[in-house]
Parts: sequence; structure tokens; C-alpha cells
Amino acid sequence: MKKKIKIITVFGTRPDAVKMAPLVKALSNDDSIESVVCVTGQHREMLDQVLNVFDIKPDYDLKIMKKSQTLEYITSSIMKKFGQVLETEKPDFVLVHGDTATCLISSLTAFYQQIPVGHVEAGLRSYDIYSPFPEEMNRKLVGSLATLHFSPTVNNRNNLLHEGIKEENIFITGNTVIDALHTTVTTDYHFECDELNKIDYVGKRVIAMTAHRRENLGKPLENICEAVSVLSEKYDDILFVYPVHLNPAVMDTVYPRLSNHKNILLTSPVNVRDLHNLMKRSYLVLTDSGGLQEEAPSLGKPVLVMRKETERPEAVEAGTVKLTGTETDDIIRDTSLLLDSKEEYDKMANAVNPYGDGHASEKIIEGIKSYFNRQ
Repeated sequence: MKKKIKIITVFGTRPDAVKMAPLVKALSNDDSIESVVCVTGQHREMLDQVLNVFDIKPDYDLKIMKKSQTLEYITSSIMKKFGQVLETEKPDFVLVHGDTATCLISSLTAFYQQIPVGHVEAGLRSYDIYSPFPEEMNRKLVGSLATLHFSPTVNNRNNLLHEGIKEENIFITGNTVIDALHTTVTTDYHFECDELNKIDYVGKRVIAMTAHRRENLGKPLENICEAVSVLSEKYDDILFVYPVHLNPAVMDTVYPRLSNHKNILLTSPVNVRDLHNLMKRSYLVLTDSGGLQEEAPSLGKPVLVMRKETERPEAVEAGTVKLTGTETDDIIRDTSLLLDSKEEYDKMANAVNPYGDGHASEKIIEGIKSYFNRQ
């Protein structure tokens, strides 16, 4: 009997869990693969939400999260604990995702034990090593450590080719988050967060928003809050729905500025199904997130990105995303344009999503098998 390929999938944050969930399911359903799941717990509550939604029970939970954790603490904790997992399991292959500390340190730990690494969502670049920080450098370093690179788009592949990665080791797959959306978005969805069930999605133009990135803490987030406050007073028919990140630096900025405001609903973080279905019912999306730049366009929603740059330029080129920045006046201007001009709105809403067809997980598994066949 042919030996199964033992693959450890490792992730630790909520966004990575959302994108790895459909891949974990596909791996577990493949008879030629022995699938082992390890979570680091870099995020805790928000990670657990995703695991519950997708019914994923990790084989290993490193439980590293602690209050006010630093990048140095995360790095050392993951390396020591994940190293022990690798020594116990002796996998043939390790799969990591994206740009987190979990992704980088898991890749480095596997490299130290000479275990090949597959990088899911490979080749994204902003070309500014401090923005997004530390994600841009994490991606670049993982690109050097990985054996196989699963790129969502042609643009991502080209970035890797320019860095000297062999073409035979790059696979264009689309983004696994589109796979996830096929299972999370449903008609007549009932929200777990009851506040979302009480919204008048017909009488109000709902603007779903997130803002929590490290580089936006402080003045940029204050600017974002000021823009949202002004817009909420300017338009009677809109409602901002903002699930506020649990980071105290976010909450301490947002709640004093936006609580008890007209046309603004602040909630606790919502689970992935709630968030996806909220975006589906929204008019447009304001975000500084990376993942929402991929998710919202697949739902036909214009996205205004409140960052100075994006590692997803293909979405901007396709017209589904606009880079707005973090200056108050710019956010007000670009949001008002979409609210006032049906022509401008339709151009973004009807643009073609560049992130694939929802079969990324299958293509990743095909790429892994082709690699082992070559061996």
C-alpha cells in the first residue's frame, strides 16, 4: 500500500484560520493524506470562534497567547513548542498561511528540521518592509524558506519569479477565502450576534467596517473615527456597523469617539459567518484588513481600504478596491462619492473579482501531490 503523505497544517490567528479551514477539510477528506492540525493560539477567542464555526478540532494547541504579548515572546514560544510537535510527528510536509508570526516561525522551525514547507497565499508584496508591519517582512522571509508557493494570482506568482523562485514550485490557485465563502454565506441567514438581526438592511445602506491594524493605531485610527463620525451625521440613510477588535489600543480609541453616535453600531468581534453575511447584506465595506479586500469583492461589494498601501494591487487594478488611506478628508471624499454616485458605485460593485473560483484548496492539494510525485 502506498504510504500516505503526512501533512501538518499550522495557523494561529483568526484570519489565517478562516482561510485554512476549507483546506483543512479538503486534506482530511483525501485518502492519500494523513492530516495533522496544529494551532498556536496566537489569537485565542477569535481563533476559537473560527474553529467552532468550521468544526475543526486541532490535534495540537500550543496555547501561547498571553496578555500584552510581544513579537519576541510569540516568536520564542512558537519555535520551542512547534519544534516539539515536529519531533513527535515527523511529518513529510508543513503547510503555513499568509504573513503572521505563526507563519514565519513555523516555517523557520520546519526548515531547521529539514522538513519542506508549503506557503499558502504566497507572493503578496507591498515593497515597504515596515508597512504592513511586520507582515511584509514575514512574507518575504517565508518566501525564502518555503519549498512550494501557492499564489492566489498571476501578479503574486510574478513577484516570486522576480525574487528567483523556480516556476515549477509556484502554483496559481486563487485564494482559499473564496472557498470559505461558499460555505459561510447563505440566504435568510440568522446572525449569532443578535444586534445584527435587528438592522433594517432594506431601509438603511449598511457600511460594514473594520479597523485594527498595528500601523493604524494612534493618529490614523483617530482620523478614521473622525471620518466615520462626520459621515454618520452627513447621511441619514446609512448605518456603520463596526465590530471592534479586542485590542485595548483599538477599543480605547474607538469607543470614546463613536459610542452613542447617530447611525453607528459598535459591536464586539463577530464570528466569521456573521461577518461574511454582514458584508453580503452591506452596501459597501471600509477596512484596513487584508482579507476583506479579497472577500468583499467576491460578494459584489466595493471596498475602500484605509491604508497607505496594499499588498493586493490586483484588486485595485481590477477596480474592486480603492486605496483611500487614513486621512479624514480622503475617507469622507471617497465614501461620499460611492454614496452619491450610482455610476461610480456600479463600476466597483460589478468589477471582476481577481481571486479565483472557489477551488483553491483542490489546486493546493494537487500541487503538493505533484511535488511528491516528482520526488
